[in-house]
Amino acid sequence: MDTVTRRRFLVASGVVGATALAAGVTAYRLDDLFATSGDRDPQARTLVLVTLYGGNDGLNTVVPYADPAYRDARPELAYEAEEVRRLDDEVGLNPALAGLHRLYGEGRLAVVQGVGYPKPDRSHFRSMDIWQTAEPERPGTTGWLGRWLDRAGGDPRLAVSFEPVLPPLLAGERSAGAAVPVTERKAGRGLPESTMAAFATGSPDDTPARARAAACFADLRSVDEMIREVRDAGDADAPEQEGEATPATATGGARTPLDAQLDLVAQCVEAGVATRVFSVSLGGFDTHADERQLQEILLGQVDRAVAGFVDRMARTEAGRKVVVAVYSEFGRRVRANASDGTDHGTASNVLLLGNGVRGGLYGEAPSLTDLDDGDLRFTTDFRDVYATLLEQTLDTDPGEVLAGWRGRLTGVL
Repeated sequence: MDTVTRRRFLVASGVVGATALAAGVTAYRLDDLFATSGDRDPQARTLVLVTLYGGNDGLNTVVPYADPAYRDARPELAYEAEEVRRLDDEVGLNPALAGLHRLYGEGRLAVVQGVGYPKPDRSHFRSMDIWQTAEPERPGTTGWLGRWLDRAGGDPRLAVSFEPVLPPLLAGERSAGAAVPVTERKAGRGLPESTMAAFATGSPDDTPARARAAACFADLRSVDEMIREVRDAGDADAPEQEGEATPATATGGARTPLDAQLDLVAQCVEAGVATRVFSVSLGGFDTHADERQLQEILLGQVDRAVAGFVDRMARTEAGRKVVVAVYSEFGRRVRANASDGTDHGTASNVLLLGNGVRGGLYGEAPSLTDLDDGDLRFTTDFRDVYATLLEQTLDTDPGEVLAGWRGRLTGVL
């Protein structure tokens, strides 16, 4: 991301102050990131945060199939007991989550139930601000991982986003993380490789503006080359399945943006870069109509990308120290709407995955009958999840980042 774009995003987000803006506007190339290979403590853990934008329906992700109130509230959307991938005699996973169901059986998936915050807000932007700043009463000017970055030394390469823009959660008071967008940019037809290489090559007599333009173009070419290498390697390693074609996605290809982001995270972890936090995301979960089919497609993308990543990480010592956390800004309302969808709700699930995770169900499942104006009452404060990740994964006192918060999840890491 170029300096101007990054600065505009940070200013527009309203979640970063002038000090962090001045400290964090430098554009980092992938070469800068991989230059840190070997610099990290081999015992250090890595956090990979997966954001599902749009408000994923938690009740049709972790399905309370045995509760008659579930089917009564959404008869057309509800899954029958024989359709779900059972976790126990009460709840099961969405049929699209075959890979995550396998990981649960292997003890590598923890499902934290009923996660939310006091006085929930049903606005996408407000609720996401709350989740990313970890300040429910009044979203502040820094992200919770940005505040961690301030205390970890402030090097942007310690907290990297493989999203189109830097998410507010990586903006600190004195520093900000690094953003490397995962996109494929194509030059106009007829431009040979030599011309494209020339665009990316600086000259000693360049003006500062031309030198900056050359550096930015070189950075974009570096990103594209890395993505091509990762995808080629993934295609070569993928087993062929007779009679089953690779499904296309809404983005026009067989490999989703989340696949590409997690492939790059895997490359970084395997190279031993200094990065301790990676942020990736997938959008499209605002399912107000025809939810069941759409959500299954999206959850299928999540399942393939995340399960494949967790399996890949299990092959190396560094990978076995990776913890993946999957969350959305809110769940959906318990009762379906008139369009075979669901509207913005409140509490939902957080998924934690990895070899270092103690799998199982955590927290209390919210009641489907004792509701707050038609919405689930949260049973686990999301700051308990963050505090656990800060303490057990990032080796940081959560109180310094979460304003003295004392809650924790017990036994999950």
